[in-house]
Amino acid sequence: MTASGSLFGLAYGDALGRPTEFLPVDEIVRRYGPAGPRELTGAPAMVTDDTQMTLAVGWALHDAPAATPEALEPLLRARFVGWAASPDNNRAPGATCLRACGGLARGLPWQDATMAESKGCGANMRVVPVGLVPGYDLDTLAGVAQLQAGLTHGHPTGLAASELTAYAVRLLRDGAALADVPALLRARAREQRAVYRGDWLGALWRRSGDGDPVSFVSRGWDECLAVLDRLDAALAAPDDGGDPCRATGEGWIAEEALATALYCAVRHADEPVAALARGATTGGDSDSIACLAGAFVGAAYGLAAWPPEWLDRIEYADQLATLGTAWD
Repeated sequence: MTASGSLFGLAYGDALGRPTEFLPVDEIVRRYGPAGPRELTGAPAMVTDDTQMTLAVGWALHDAPAATPEALEPLLRARFVGWAASPDNNRAPGATCLRACGGLARGLPWQDATMAESKGCGANMRVVPVGLVPGYDLDTLAGVAQLQAGLTHGHPTGLAASELTAYAVRLLRDGAALADVPALLRARAREQRAVYRGDWLGALWRRSGDGDPVSFVSRGWDECLAVLDRLDAALAAPDDGGDPCRATGEGWIAEEALATALYCAVRHADEPVAALARGATTGGDSDSIACLAGAFVGAAYGLAAWPPEWLDRIEYADQLATLGTAWD
């Protein structure tokens, strides 16, 4: 049950990181101890916009009659606009997503509505379902991942990091070891460096200052390769148990959210809850880091990775279970 494990792991990490986001590490340790937050609190345990937008993407993919940009773009648009207008959208949502959703609600072409210079982690904290849907070949996975990112975050690094995040989930679901994922992501980034997916992105590249589509997209892949260099160096060094953001970035931007979450997942591959707690004990975007770490570990080990008593205690458990069951 790897799809369920990944979706629930994402929500669990989000819930553990929600109260620690915006806190310095010293304060997190004062409140929760050096091991960080490891217990869900609340009835239900509340999540953030990260899980809400993941569900928006998930339902759009679930309901799509075909995995094409023509079929998916209207569904993603409707789900994002519905999220933006929902009274439950009260979890400190990202300004980029809200501004872009405003343009989508007005009916603008998404390439005009998107925040073209934003590569915030809102591009990829919600992309996990793309790596879980059965039947997507790698070209489809890449196109869907970049499209869902591009509706709000038009920067090439947001597109590339979203594809890599979805690809990591797919690799883990297909049986790759967590420790092997960074090298596999590097190989994918090198392969895709000059690939502009115009069938999915249209003329998005023209919103940038780049002279051609390849220059546009390669800029994003190069930034992802640079953060993978930092990840490799961090994993090769002894773990000091401190804030992982010091090595791979604070996670407010897409490529750093990917790298720091993967650092937590790899470092604590043998103790899934510790991976969530490590992601939640940072001086950066703790909920996004922890949610992606949970998605990676859950994709690797399935629902059995998580305490069974958490299953009914998380907000949106019914939706997570429905999507997970459909894709398992």
